[in-house]
Amino acid sequence: MSHVDLAGGVIAARRANGRVATIAVNSFTFKKPVLVGDLVSIYGHVIRVGNTSITVALQVFAERRWLSGTPGGCVKVTEADLTYVAIDENRRPRHIPPDPE
Repeated sequence: MSHVDLAGGVIAARRANGRVATIAVNSFTFKKPVLVGDLVSIYGHVIRVGNTSITVALQVFAERRWLSGTPGGCVKVTEADLTYVAIDENRRPRHIPPDPE
């Protein structure tokens, strides 16, 4: 769970152009276990931007038995939606700038 939170925080911080703090875990679904030896990849994208908050959707995939050389395929192991708030140097909520795109 902490790795998912960190990955989502990177995405939110990039969009917020600065520091963010986790304020909510809206959903966290464990679909399959992560096994010892799995190569784990986390992918995410912004799904909502408010005045001070950003919600990020994340998916976690595990590549099975990649170390042994035996192909085991890639399976989705987790899905999650987390919300972050943009914070200033005093750890107070701050406005998120408009998307530069």
